[in-house]
Amino acid sequence: MKIDRAGLPFIAGALVPAALLAGSKRYAWASGFAALGAFFAYFFRDPERRIPAGEGLVVSPADGRVMVAGPSDGRWSPPGAWMQITIFLSPVDVHINRTPVEGRVTRIEYRSGKFLPAYKPDACENELNEIWIDRGGETIVVRQVVGVLARRIVCRIVEGQMLQRGERIGLMKFGSRMDVFLPSDADILVQVGEQVVAGETVLARLRPRSATAHGY
Repeated sequence: MKIDRAGLPFIAGALVPAALLAGSKRYAWASGFAALGAFFAYFFRDPERRIPAGEGLVVSPADGRVMVAGPSDGRWSPPGAWMQITIFLSPVDVHINRTPVEGRVTRIEYRSGKFLPAYKPDACENELNEIWIDRGGETIVVRQVVGVLARRIVCRIVEGQMLQRGERIGLMKFGSRMDVFLPSDADILVQVGEQVVAGETVLARLRPRSATAHGY
């Protein structure tokens, strides 16, 4: 299976000591470092996904468990009325992030913050990266939010870039959360507690409309 390049320093940092320790016959320590290297390889795995086709589909940007699915209460959302879907990623989930919709990136904003558990309600105060996507005149907002263990958000897209639904956009390290904010008339198709798969699970369906922008 493909491993994301962000994981290579972590894997090498574990396997090189494992090899040196094995060479000096310190097998117990070597096996511990080898196991750590195997975990890093597993964490940074990047499997291929089958992106569903269909007009107006919103796919999951991450593997994980749905924490919120419905109207946003305004604590976490950008200004305005939104439907919100929040997904918690545990350390054993695939951490490659994908865009939920096709469209043009209009804004990317990084914000420093705290490192609270990603499943807590006040995790909205954590370090995050917010991506605004224009899809035919309506706006979808995606947030990469780190958790307790994560200390770096990787974003591999730029403003003005055109994205295809399910395209890789980056990753977060070692447990995190993703928020998706959709127009208020979007039809949510998942429930709280449901396990979702990045690029494959359909989270919602956007209603057809004329090319008018969603209010900021």
